[in-house]
Amino acid sequence: MKIALNLEDWSTRGLILVGLAMLALLFVGPQIFDLFVLLKVILLISTAMLALSLGFIWGFGGILCFGQSVFFGLGGYAYAIGVINIGESTVPILLSVLVPAAFAMMLGYFMFYGRLSDIYLAVVTLAVTLIFYAFMRSTSGEEYHIGSARLMGFNGISSIPGFNWPGFPDSPLWPDDIYYVSVVLLILVYFGLRYLLRTHFGRVVVAIRENEARAEYLGYDVRFYKTMTFTVGAAVAGLAGCLFVNFNNFINPDVFALGLAAQIIMWVLIGGVGTLVGPMLGSVALQMLYNWLGTQKFADFLNTYLVFGAIILVFVLAVPQGLLPSARALALRFLPWVRSQEEQETAARARESAGNG
Repeated sequence: MKIALNLEDWSTRGLILVGLAMLALLFVGPQIFDLFVLLKVILLISTAMLALSLGFIWGFGGILCFGQSVFFGLGGYAYAIGVINIGESTVPILLSVLVPAAFAMMLGYFMFYGRLSDIYLAVVTLAVTLIFYAFMRSTSGEEYHIGSARLMGFNGISSIPGFNWPGFPDSPLWPDDIYYVSVVLLILVYFGLRYLLRTHFGRVVVAIRENEARAEYLGYDVRFYKTMTFTVGAAVAGLAGCLFVNFNNFINPDVFALGLAAQIIMWVLIGGVGTLVGPMLGSVALQMLYNWLGTQKFADFLNTYLVFGAIILVFVLAVPQGLLPSARALALRFLPWVRSQEEQETAARARESAGNG
């Protein structure tokens, strides 16, 4: 079977560029980053994957979820509890994907088959976030444990064993090895979602986002497709939670906090809704901005959160489409050589029509 690549297509060019950037990150990163930076990059990769999960279900499935942090936290806690009880990381990694996916499928069944409107769906996911946050903070007593793993309430679970070589619990991975695993998982998730969107399933999901009623008239079970989209996004968020735990071998109920739930939405908004790369760029950009603000001198007399929030507000008002769509629009406008032949012909006809008018 022949696979023809149209290099004039923006999607194809973007796919190649992202692939090259990720491969460079995979092979060059450990050579140029010290241990501290390497750990920070692992954290950025986990949050980028978390943003990617919401970018998929919101940008392509049309499902605005305020509870993506729930799946992130469930994945992290599933890994932590599993690895403490089992003593080996292979099965807990699978649990970090399966547990949030199963919960999302159950929650999605009640929401989508119950025909909840978009606003009520957002309220329900927000309520689930608050419930998990409040409950996990109240589990500090000795009676709250799963096997040999105590939940520890607001103190969190510490000294969580990291990844090990599959089948060899006495052979833990070093930070540079975990870095390689994190980048490879991000590559697999990103290209897996890109492939999924090119399948019949993905095309139906996008069609439902564009016109749900018409898709239903054509015979598609909208409720099923939305539930599956919601489940896939939860599985990706759970895997991101697993990587987050391996960043510092610690997890606490703050992973369910409302602040993180809001941040995820901002990452996607600023990166660009309707893209996969945009949310990842948005998460990295905002976290680097927040870290930079925290190191500046004005942090001593001005609230960092206030400055951060003001910058985000100005950015959203000035660039409502997000980073990636705006960058593409500017490139098409001011860099004619990046346009495809079809886009150049369309622009020429538009100029001709304007001149005749």
